[in-house]
Amino acid sequence: MPTQKFTRRNFLQGCSAAIAELAGARLTNVAFRQDNSSADTLVVVFLRGGWDALNVVPPMAGDDRGYYELARPNIKISNLLPLNDQFGLHPALAPLHGLYQQGKMAVVHAVGLNYDTRSHFDAMEYIELGTPGQKSTTSGWITRHLQTQGVSSILPALSTSGAPSSLLNFVPTVNLNDPSEFSQWDNGLAASQQTALRQMYNGETLLHRAGIRTLDSLGIVSPLVEGEYQPSNGASYNDDELSQQLKTVARMIKLETGLRVATVDYGGWDTHEYENDGDGGYIAELLGNLASGLSNFYLDLDSGYTNKLSVVVISEFGRRLVQNESYGTDHGHGNVMFALGGGVTGGQVYGAWPGLHNDQLYDHADLAITTDYRQVLSEMLAHRLGNADVASVFPGYVPTGEMGIFRE
Repeated sequence: MPTQKFTRRNFLQGCSAAIAELAGARLTNVAFRQDNSSADTLVVVFLRGGWDALNVVPPMAGDDRGYYELARPNIKISNLLPLNDQFGLHPALAPLHGLYQQGKMAVVHAVGLNYDTRSHFDAMEYIELGTPGQKSTTSGWITRHLQTQGVSSILPALSTSGAPSSLLNFVPTVNLNDPSEFSQWDNGLAASQQTALRQMYNGETLLHRAGIRTLDSLGIVSPLVEGEYQPSNGASYNDDELSQQLKTVARMIKLETGLRVATVDYGGWDTHEYENDGDGGYIAELLGNLASGLSNFYLDLDSGYTNKLSVVVISEFGRRLVQNESYGTDHGHGNVMFALGGGVTGGQVYGAWPGLHNDQLYDHADLAITTDYRQVLSEMLAHRLGNADVASVFPGYVPTGEMGIFRE
């Protein structure tokens, strides 16, 4: 994405965000400061298109391996990286397998949106709103989480690829692809213009105070993001879209601006055709980028930040068990999620496995769902983000027990 010029519209958008914050929070003289909250920073990686859970984490042995190979003679995955006696990880995910073995990553299988839809748009909307079957919801689940917790920093929420529905109606969200976009000095705002803007917003109304706060914020962040970013611990981000987004998030976390939530999108997972060629092909490239991006992101932040980091990888639905005539897979139901972070009880595959026999499949076609995705998020909210108000974040949903994925 090209760097955006600092325009009057950009400035007014910043003022609008600041007004919303000033209206609901006490104004301080410190524009950017480390958030003293004990809660983790949440990073949600949404894989848009519906990734293929059964090729990401296939059964490795037993009857289900036989059903899997019979259903996918041309696209089955071999040479799996063992997770336990039952499941293996796609070989392209080798860097994440290392994190799994170190207990820093957990896998949740047969998880997902427990609502009958095969529409990308509906499924994504329901997941991000947090109210399956209801499109009239006026806020996203992350919005409600942040609202119940209160907002104490100028940069509570960051999106690196547009405004997802999970942050619907959360005005202080910053949409940022590259932190250098914060620099108004490099984007054409000359000293004379700064002076003029400060004179223009010299007043006591919310608009005036928001304008000054926006200018102050830009002035503080600009010097912090000057120069080339140097990742820690030898981490090296590739040039693909996902890696660059994660690099941006890592950089903003290290600025210690009080970032509470970041959302990252990575598309291309609608694998209807030529999904796999042995252990390579289209899905292997996607998974390779995912593994490289996440592993380097974790390595970069494993310099004092991962103990307060929770990463969730999610997609709108899985794929059908049986391959189609185009050597791909069509829209399915049950899925797989990943969780990474210092508070994750990793090295385990969570969730009740329903099986792949025809009588065990959802609609005799898909992996069944035994864990609602909100169960995973609810546990994370309660144990890592300090929010036990699940009824407000996910109205109408009642968690069922504890899976033990996240530690206090």
